[in-house]
Amino acid sequence: MTITRKIWPGLFLALFAFPLFAIELPPLSPSEYDASLAPGDTTSETTGPTVVESPKADAVVTDAVPAETLLTPYDSLWKRIRAGFALPDLDSPLVARHEAWYLNRPDYLHRMVERSRLYLYFIVDEVEKHKMPMEIALLPMIESAYNPTAYSHAHASGIWQFIPSTGKRYGLQQTWWYDGRRDVMAATRAALDYLDRLHDQFGDWQLALASYNWGENGVARAIAKNKARRKPTTYPYLQMPRETRNYLPKLQAIKNIISHPDKLGFPLEDIPNQPYFTTVTTPQHMDMQVAARLAEMTEDDFRSLNPAHTRPVITSNGTRTLLVPVDKAGIFTTNLQGYEEPLVSWQTYTLKKNESLATVAARFRISQERLREINGIKRHVNLSAGRSLLVPMDEDANASNFGDTWNTPEFQAPEERSGGRVTYKVRNGDSLYSIAQKHRVTVAAIKDWNRLRSNQIRAGQRLTIYTNTRTALR
Repeated sequence: MTITRKIWPGLFLALFAFPLFAIELPPLSPSEYDASLAPGDTTSETTGPTVVESPKADAVVTDAVPAETLLTPYDSLWKRIRAGFALPDLDSPLVARHEAWYLNRPDYLHRMVERSRLYLYFIVDEVEKHKMPMEIALLPMIESAYNPTAYSHAHASGIWQFIPSTGKRYGLQQTWWYDGRRDVMAATRAALDYLDRLHDQFGDWQLALASYNWGENGVARAIAKNKARRKPTTYPYLQMPRETRNYLPKLQAIKNIISHPDKLGFPLEDIPNQPYFTTVTTPQHMDMQVAARLAEMTEDDFRSLNPAHTRPVITSNGTRTLLVPVDKAGIFTTNLQGYEEPLVSWQTYTLKKNESLATVAARFRISQERLREINGIKRHVNLSAGRSLLVPMDEDANASNFGDTWNTPEFQAPEERSGGRVTYKVRNGDSLYSIAQKHRVTVAAIKDWNRLRSNQIRAGQRLTIYTNTRTALR
């Protein structure tokens, strides 16, 4: 598919004001920064960034990344990325402010870049296949700081920060065992498909990126509003939420740092232009810990490549694809073929009448906190009979006890057996207390399930409620 976009010749880097270190910013944590612009910003929502265009009147317009970008071999991934930059540069106080924010926090910036090393080659490859501007490969830096387990208050997850509904729309499976939004390969392909569709809809990469952050309906409404007022409908002229107004300037700030790390005083360690990971398959259920051992990796390192598997067991439906470093693929396959111990040390246990989490934890020699963590059980939730739990196998369990189910037990996800989750749309006059009474749960539970910091709710807001809990009303 051909994707149309404008590439103005040259980047005009001399226009950037490099001595930005004198800018004083209030101290912020990375989490505060990721949520929105630093406090104290009084920039109007309608004040957009300036697009730095070529002064030449006969600028050449092209449809795609130059062919030489796709054909030239690069020894450095950063060089390959820089060669693929194709969006018009922005120059505004917002860009300078975000650039300074990153440069004043070199530890945060280094951690983000270090995390990206695992996934960046794959993402660059996918961006090139889609013939997109290479700036898009940097987008996870402002979405999630390249953290594959990042989770927002809006329930967005993964490096591309898909909310559940959009993830499902683009084929990302979400079960109790596995969250495709955290699968780097699947989520990257879904994100690029989504961006492709947004670009087809708006015919402009800046509007497509704004839509990725705000939603296509929000951008479409802003365009319609400007049309009705006979105003320009390009990105700089649209009225947007503060977060979206800062979205492209953040991306431009990262682009500036990647383009000129030395001039900006940031030592950017090189990344080889070669794949970091490859895929291996396992036909059986397998402990995450065992899989890491077979690959001769630490569990944390293995999990960083396979963050979509949210439980201690990696379930398999016949063939499960896992990611390992390129130099570990042969090791994993060889070790798996010669592995004679059980692949799984967990089992599903059905809660009996009058049993509590405490009695189950004691029976299987596991702490209540760990049992809650493994099974994703929130605070304030009491469990009812029939609920299935993932618990360790008994120490005296052996192949004769479990027969063929030792290596391939029949795991059952809790919600598949007990259900009980609903989405409630807040109406005028509702309060957390009235909603809690209606669903026979506590106010504290609703706040915990939805990560609410106060009792304030608004009409139209959607709340997740688990109706199979037995919590006392407060």
